[in-house]
Formats: sequence, structure tokens, C-alpha cells
Amino acid sequence: MGATVLVAAISTAFGVLLLSATGYIGAWANSEEALAGDTLTLVVGILSVLLVGVAVYVAAIVTANTFATIVAGRTRQIALLRLIGASARSQRGAVAAQGAAVGTIGAVTGLVAGTAAAAILLRWADAALGISTGYGVVQPILLVPAVVVALTTWAGAWSGSRRVLEVTPLEAIGGSAPRSHGEVARSRGRNVTALVMTITGALLLAAGVAIGLVTPLGIAVAFFGGILSFTGLSLGAVVIMPPLLRLTGRAFGRSAPARLAAENALRYPERSSRMAIGVVMGVTLVVMFAVANESLKAVFTASSGGEPPAEFGRIMDTFAAIMMGLVAVSAVIAAVGLVNLLTIGVVQRRRELGLLRALGLTSGQVRRVVLLEAVHVTITALAFGLLLGIAYGWIAAQSLLGSVAAPPSFTSPTLVAPAIPWVPVLVVIAAIAMLTLVAAVVPTRLATRVSAVEALAE
Repeated sequence: MGATVLVAAISTAFGVLLLSATGYIGAWANSEEALAGDTLTLVVGILSVLLVGVAVYVAAIVTANTFATIVAGRTRQIALLRLIGASARSQRGAVAAQGAAVGTIGAVTGLVAGTAAAAILLRWADAALGISTGYGVVQPILLVPAVVVALTTWAGAWSGSRRVLEVTPLEAIGGSAPRSHGEVARSRGRNVTALVMTITGALLLAAGVAIGLVTPLGIAVAFFGGILSFTGLSLGAVVIMPPLLRLTGRAFGRSAPARLAAENALRYPERSSRMAIGVVMGVTLVVMFAVANESLKAVFTASSGGEPPAEFGRIMDTFAAIMMGLVAVSAVIAAVGLVNLLTIGVVQRRRELGLLRALGLTSGQVRRVVLLEAVHVTITALAFGLLLGIAYGWIAAQSLLGSVAAPPSFTSPTLVAPAIPWVPVLVVIAAIAMLTLVAAVVPTRLATRVSAVEALAE
């Protein structure tokens, strides 16, 4: 549960810092005649709400996947409780209550840490700017992100524990293996919901681009289309990821550890898709903002005859750096989810890994199986996230600038070509590579710390 507490704390602290920054900017604007007016505060406020919403959205998916993995590992325990009289709904309620407790602990921790950090940063801002806004850091509105995160964690735990309703008392005498590919394929309700959400989201994205040719408000329609379509892709990851994992698996060779790693990712698609979706989210967010910013710069560069004004370029680069730093918080939340799910997965598979040791695999080979499985999943998720990020980034730029006549070379409607900033993309790839290695260190040590006899006895 430590990782879930950390996710809730990061999300709450992020919300507290953004709301404090918004209030501070508003107080500063009101104290300066040159900045007086509500426009700046309104724009920054809307941006803060959107960024906090993205962070909470990512945290909700990470939390739901974490609890779904935990419930999958508790199948036998839950079935035993069902056998002695407990109802499925009472068991699900217990898991949800655990999520509420964990979310509350994380939210309170984040609220305290975020408020303390905001007090220090705003005092530093007063000194650096040579002003005195008199803005008080402790505000009732700071409770909003804490409450929202606590409720979101509870909702994530409730959503992730839905499999409890499917556990039968007969499973008490069996194992607690995740559902196989065939069992997942038969989950028609979830698959239909995912398909409907993805198609609806895609239609909203297309509508956003079309509306963007008339008004910049197309970006709002595209935003909801992006949220809906990505949620559909997340729900349908158990169907989407196996074919992609199969393609990636062919690049790992035919050695025993490589084949075992590839087959493990395909045999239990729920487990691998939960690990992958966190990486997909983080990569998609970072690449999306980078592509959108680069595409905007490309349009204005072309419209100004090949060289944008120096001041404009500096402003765009500064804005992009700030946005990438803020979006990176959501990527960190997704990264925490990957590390946690990989560790939980290895702990729950100790008996399986012990069996591999008993069949003749060495400790080094078992470690390579775990490492290659993590690499296998993250490479596939990285490629998928890059494609989604480029697509979402272009749609954001097109829906925002489609109706804007960019003189002197362009007239409305403006057609925006996607521009890919290679430096941020390479940084994302390097960061994912480092994350995979770091995430696999603890699980691979856990995988070989227990002897084969002890693992099989569990």
C-alpha cells in the first residue's frame, strides 16, 4: 500500500501547489496596475484545474490497476472467506474501505507537505520579485484537492476490486493465478464499454479538429475526446496489448529466459496490460505537450518567413519548459505505478518462480526472465505511447490554431503539420530505459532470494 499512499500524496501536493500559485498570481495581479484584471488569473486558474484533473485521472487509473493486481493475488484468500460465509459484496466493501483509508492518509500527507512547500516557495517569490502581496498560504480551497484525491483513491479501489464479485468459494482449493487470455476475451461487457468509449472519443477528437477550423474552442471538445478515448484504450488494453506484445517478443531471441518472458506477458494479459498502461500514460502526456508546442512554433515560424521573433521563441520555450515540468508530475505518478505493479507481481509469483528454479533454471536465468518481461512490456508501451502522444499533440495544435489566420503566409483555415521535437522524445526514451532498470532491481532480487523449496511450500 506504500506506493498508493505515495501516489495520493503526490497528487494532493501537486494540487495544493497549483492552487497556491494561482491565488498568488491573482494577488500579484491585483497589486500591480499593469497586471490588474481578471484575465490572467482566469487563464492560470483554468490551466491549474486542467493539470490537476490530469494528475488525478492518472492517479485513479494507477490506483485501480494496483488494487486489481492485489485482488488477483488474494483470490484464494477471498474464496476461503466466501467458503466460510462471507459475501462477495462485503469483501469488495472491505477492499474499498482499505482504499479509502490509504487515500485519506496519502491526501493528508500531501496536504501538509504541499502547504509547507507552497509557504516556502511563495516567500521566496516575494523576495525574488521584490514585492509583498500579503497572500496567505493557508486557504480553505486547499482542502479541495485533498478531498478529491481521497475520494478518487476510494473509487479506484472500488473499481479495481470488481473481480471480487466473480470469485467463487470453489477457488479456495485452487491457485490465485490471474485470468488467462481466453477468460479475458470472454469479458464482453468490459470490451464493449471500451469499444464504445474509444469510438466516441475518436469522434469527439475529429469534431474538435473540425470545430477548430471555425473557432479555437475546438480544443475543449478535443480535450474531452482525448480523455474518453484514452479511457477506452485503458479499459481495452487487455485486448490491444497482446498483439503488440507478440510483435515485440520476436525481437528478444529464442533463449529459454526470452521465450518465458514473452509467453508470460501474453499468457496473462491483465497483468502485463496493467504494467504497460502506466508507461503509456506517462509517455503520451509528455510527448503530447512536446508535439503540440513544437507544432505551434512551426506554424508561427513558417508564417513569419522562416524565423520567429526572438522574444516569441523565448516565451514559447519558457512556457514549454514550465508545462513539461508540470506534466512530468503525472509521469512520475505513472512511474510509481509501474514499479509497484512489477514488485507486487513478483511477490505474488514466488511459487511460479520457485517452480522454474526446481525445473533447472539458475538464479541468473530467473532474474533475466523477470527483467526481460519488464523490458518487453515497457518497450511495447513506449512505442504505443509515442504514437498516441504524437496523434494527441497534433490534434491539440490543429484544434487550437485551425481557425487562426497566421499572417503573412497563412490564411484561415490553417492546416497544422505535426512537428516532432526529437530532444524531448530521446529524453523520454532514456528515462523509460532507466526506469525499467530501476523498477526491475527490487523484483529481481526478490525473485531469487527465496529457495525453490520454500517458494513451492507457500
